[in-house]
Amino acid sequence: MCQQVAALRFFYVKTFHKAWSVEDTPYPKREKSLPLVLSVDEVDRLIQAADTPYHRTLLMTAYGTGARRAEIVNLQIADIDKATKRIHIREGKGGKDREVPLSPILYEELRQHYRRLARKPKVWLFPGGQHHTSDDPISDKVVWHACRNAAQRAGIRKPIHPHTLRHCFATHLYDAGTDLCTIQELLGHYDLKETARYIHLSNKHMRDLVNPLDQLPRFQRTPRS
Repeated sequence: MCQQVAALRFFYVKTFHKAWSVEDTPYPKREKSLPLVLSVDEVDRLIQAADTPYHRTLLMTAYGTGARRAEIVNLQIADIDKATKRIHIREGKGGKDREVPLSPILYEELRQHYRRLARKPKVWLFPGGQHHTSDDPISDKVVWHACRNAAQRAGIRKPIHPHTLRHCFATHLYDAGTDLCTIQELLGHYDLKETARYIHLSNKHMRDLVNPLDQLPRFQRTPRS
């Protein structure tokens, strides 16, 4: 590709005697590969393999809310609504806020997480520092390491990162029958096209497929008793 661009540049500059604009250079669009999605069993193994309760809570929050890594880091205690059992995710991608329902299991896990903290935080749900006693939140690297270490301990030899759990959240919701518009809202997507790719990651449309061979008249006969 670089050789073709260099040849085009030479032809444009030497033949037409015009300035070359990198910004205006047409490049072919890169094909986007489908993201990795773990099975439900693999997600369960991943969470169980977390090396500390703190890391387990991080992984459960990532999978249970579909939040991005930076969104998890910036979660505040005030973002958890005890009355409605919702979690407020502030300033997501594009500066857009959204609310995600809290599952009873995740809500209880977050309660236990708060009780386990040696120093009760006033602001951040996931305080940083060696013993999680800092007034600042954790860095997003902590979430990444929690995910990577758990994958190694679980024996899952796949390139897993925190965003993988976001993909799993969306795909498993779709598998369970959740409509795309609801998933779009939960993920904070502006464009439904972003959410629609999870159709290709799901096995639901394959499971529901009616093979044309099975519809042939000869196979529609009632079997003899």
